[in-house]
Amino acid sequence: MDNQDDSMQIQELEKTNRILRKKLERCEAERRQLETDIGTKEFLLKKVICELEDSRTDLQYRGQELEATLASLHKMQAQMIQSEKMSALGQMVAGIAHEINNPVSFIYGNLSHIRQYIHDLLQLVELYHHHFPNPPTEIQTERKTVDLEFLQKDAIMVLNSMNIGTERIRDIVLSLRNFSRLDESEFKAVDIHEGIDNTLMILQHRLKATDKSPAIEIIKNYGNFSNVECCAGQINQVFMNILVNALDALEEFNTKWTYQEILDNPSHITIHTSVIDLQWVKIAIADNGPGIPESIQKEIFNPFFTTKPVGKGTGMGMAISYQIITEKHSGKLEFFSTPGKGTEFVVQIPIKQQV
Repeated sequence: MDNQDDSMQIQELEKTNRILRKKLERCEAERRQLETDIGTKEFLLKKVICELEDSRTDLQYRGQELEATLASLHKMQAQMIQSEKMSALGQMVAGIAHEINNPVSFIYGNLSHIRQYIHDLLQLVELYHHHFPNPPTEIQTERKTVDLEFLQKDAIMVLNSMNIGTERIRDIVLSLRNFSRLDESEFKAVDIHEGIDNTLMILQHRLKATDKSPAIEIIKNYGNFSNVECCAGQINQVFMNILVNALDALEEFNTKWTYQEILDNPSHITIHTSVIDLQWVKIAIADNGPGIPESIQKEIFNPFFTTKPVGKGTGMGMAISYQIITEKHSGKLEFFSTPGKGTEFVVQIPIKQQV
């Protein structure tokens, strides 16, 4: 009986063992399937993460491209507007110079004739006086009234003043006509010094003394070199932008001092030109103004950056100047500034442009 019970228990245990083994096999299979599924999902997840990272990098790159394109479009738009303004200004200045030149040339051309006529008339009066020393009372009275002796001297002085004045106007008109070549885009061999002098002539009114400040001195130290291949109008525009900024800085700086203090430490702009390695021409324009604060020196050539009040500056002058020198003329434009002592802008362009 005991053996039979043991046999039955063994059978039951074997049956239970078989059932457990089957369950274990099913669990093992399910575990392997889960591992396979997890591995597949991990692979897919890593793939998705990589794709997302690639997409993010691509989006960042495209975003940077769009920002660069937008900035370039803004810069191009501003440059086109500025170029259009300068071209229109050039045409207007050329027109005004032409209209002024005609009547001034007429006056200037006739001054020599008037001088000769007055000389002949005065000589005739002297002859009358010599041969008729005692004219009628009416003539003697009129002679005293008009003060003939003074008139003889002053007439010559007036003519000399008119001659100087018309020559001055002719010089200004010539400078305007030369400076107004702003729409010329081709390269030509030009006299750089003439361009600087024409620009200074146009800015002459800002260099003169006023009741608030003495005159601003221009110190020229021109080197000896031949004509330089460049776009004359654009180079003149660069000179104008640099000189106007220097004058603005000096005028603002002088508002902090009395007239006598400015006389003791006069404002001046130094212009130095020279040749480098027989291939480059260097133009350095320096002022003894307040200098540029170090905090903004990195932004000087950025488009739309300005320290001037609203309505006085567009912030495009130096940005366009930088493009004209570096891109159009394959040159260099840099500056050196010490706060409280002044600023120097240095332009370097090739004497001959590479074709």
